[in-house]
Amino acid sequence: MAKALFGHVGTASDQRLRDEIQRLRTKMQNLEFDVARLRAENDRLSAALMSHDSDMRMSHIEEPALT
Repeated sequence: MAKALFGHVGTASDQRLRDEIQRLRTKMQNLEFDVARLRAENDRLSAALMSHDSDMRMSHIEEPALT
């Protein structure tokens, strides 16, 4: 009887463990997606800032000198 009880309890516990692992895997995938999205956004913003800085330097150089 002890083996039957252990098998029954073990099965329920195993199912809960599988459910928890699946939940954690899904959460991990969502977090990895967010990291990739944020990195792409960061790269886009960095490129825009560098372009803006470059434009600012060019406009500063092209201004006539004050005399």
